[in-house]
Amino acid sequence: MIVRLDGDSPVPPFEQVRAELARQINEGTLPVGTKLPTVRALAADLGIAPNTIARAYRELEEAGLIETRGRAGSFVGAAGQHSRARARQAALAYAETVHRLGLDRDEALAIVAAAIRGQ
Repeated sequence: MIVRLDGDSPVPPFEQVRAELARQINEGTLPVGTKLPTVRALAADLGIAPNTIARAYRELEEAGLIETRGRAGSFVGAAGQHSRARARQAALAYAETVHRLGLDRDEALAIVAAAIRGQ
């Protein structure tokens, strides 16, 4: 099975699926071009609603990690190889902005931590 859900986790199932697939793509466990299970097949394997998987796939596609090719299915996209580079570029741009604004390192990191927590 490509993904396992933790029924005791407070993290919603779609986010567990999205995060696990993103991790596997970024680590190269799921290499570029790998065909992902269909929404219905993965939902059936996990015992959850297809809309849950569809949401996870949609978010992965929006992030550029997978691409959907119509009836051919969903595949790991080439952009997934560049996730860390894209994150580094965003971090450099943020660091430059923080420096221009005169914020200190601790405050800048606190802002990032709050953003990651979704606050």
